[in-house]
Amino acid sequence: MTEQSKIEVEEVDAVAKPPRASVEDAVEAEIDSWTTPRESFERKRDYLEGFLAQKPQVAHAGEPGGDLYEGVVEALKEIYDPEIPVNIYDLGLIYGVDATADGEVKVTMTLTTPHCPVAESMPGEVELRVGAVPGVRDAEVLLVWDPPWGPDKMTDEARLELGML
Repeated sequence: MTEQSKIEVEEVDAVAKPPRASVEDAVEAEIDSWTTPRESFERKRDYLEGFLAQKPQVAHAGEPGGDLYEGVVEALKEIYDPEIPVNIYDLGLIYGVDATADGEVKVTMTLTTPHCPVAESMPGEVELRVGAVPGVRDAEVLLVWDPPWGPDKMTDEARLELGML
């Protein structure tokens, strides 16, 4: 014999709504046993002031954020692929920029395809433009084919420009 459960139902006419909280009901309570909200806020403000007072670390000229490195990147962004209306940096053709404090810059790049019509002239143009950046003593361009270029190397700005986003 199985034991059955009974469900009891109670009928009611109305249910009282729970009380709503209001601003008048709020009491300035302590966040923990030692501080009030005002004291806690002031402590956070002190932390923020200390954070803002900290001096940023100066990047080496040849590192990202450094003057030489950023100047080279800006020069690369002025070179456009003749077949695609996007600069070669955002297009993802630049694989690396290595700059030293002495002003030696080495740019590792590729092209969209080995049969690209500018395969002979583009590396020379990159070398000339990079060499013209103030602070660059010597510019070298290394053209590589591995890893091969693909649309996944483009920045979001380039994809947007080409209607791929």
